[in-house]
Amino acid sequence: MNKIVAVQDLGLKDYKGTWDYQESLFKAIVDTKIKNRREEAGLKTANHFLFVEHPHVYTLGKSGDMSNLLVNEKQLAEKNATFYKVNRGGDITYHGPGQIVGYPILDLDNFFTDIHKYLRLLEEMIILTLAEYGLKAERSDGETGVWLDVGTPFARKICAMGVRASRWVTMHGFALNVNANLGYFDLMIPCGIKGKAVTSLNVELGKETIDETEVKEKLLKHFAHLFEAELKEKTEV
Repeated sequence: MNKIVAVQDLGLKDYKGTWDYQESLFKAIVDTKIKNRREEAGLKTANHFLFVEHPHVYTLGKSGDMSNLLVNEKQLAEKNATFYKVNRGGDITYHGPGQIVGYPILDLDNFFTDIHKYLRLLEEMIILTLAEYGLKAERSDGETGVWLDVGTPFARKICAMGVRASRWVTMHGFALNVNANLGYFDLMIPCGIKGKAVTSLNVELGKETIDETEVKEKLLKHFAHLFEAELKEKTEV
């Protein structure tokens, strides 16, 4: 089993270009697995962890409801935002500046073959990171992602998640609001869940901005521990 994970920070990159890049990494892993099965080649499969920040974009999962996007194409253009239907689970979500998006593209055969456990560990990575900032983040029953003040009238989501897996290879991932413009969430029903608020780390801490590099370092630290992974920085795309 290969537990080395190549980490890349793509910086600010458009959603479609990043999606295409994810697909290429995903396909390479799947192709290797198919070759191993057919030829007993014994080749190691790669693992990747991408960080990225997207320009304003709304994405709708394969089981999502289009009515959860509350604006039309013209209004999206006025907000300098784009829209894509994608092949992950979940409903609608927003990505934009000030949000840390993470795409782990892992061969779970290298770790464990359990999608439920995979999602729970991603949530735990977020929960442990936010705890370092003094926030008590939690899971909400039946609602993937990470929340604050669960079970109260003030429940609010700080991290959305949606993944795809095939042949135990994952793609897509999580979006953690760090310095996000929360006004963009008003243009949709977040994850199709009505009546739930959304928040950002800077808002919760009462600060204008939070150091996103520091947050990424904390996320990777907890990811490496939870997945028993060895992280290697990768600079070229």
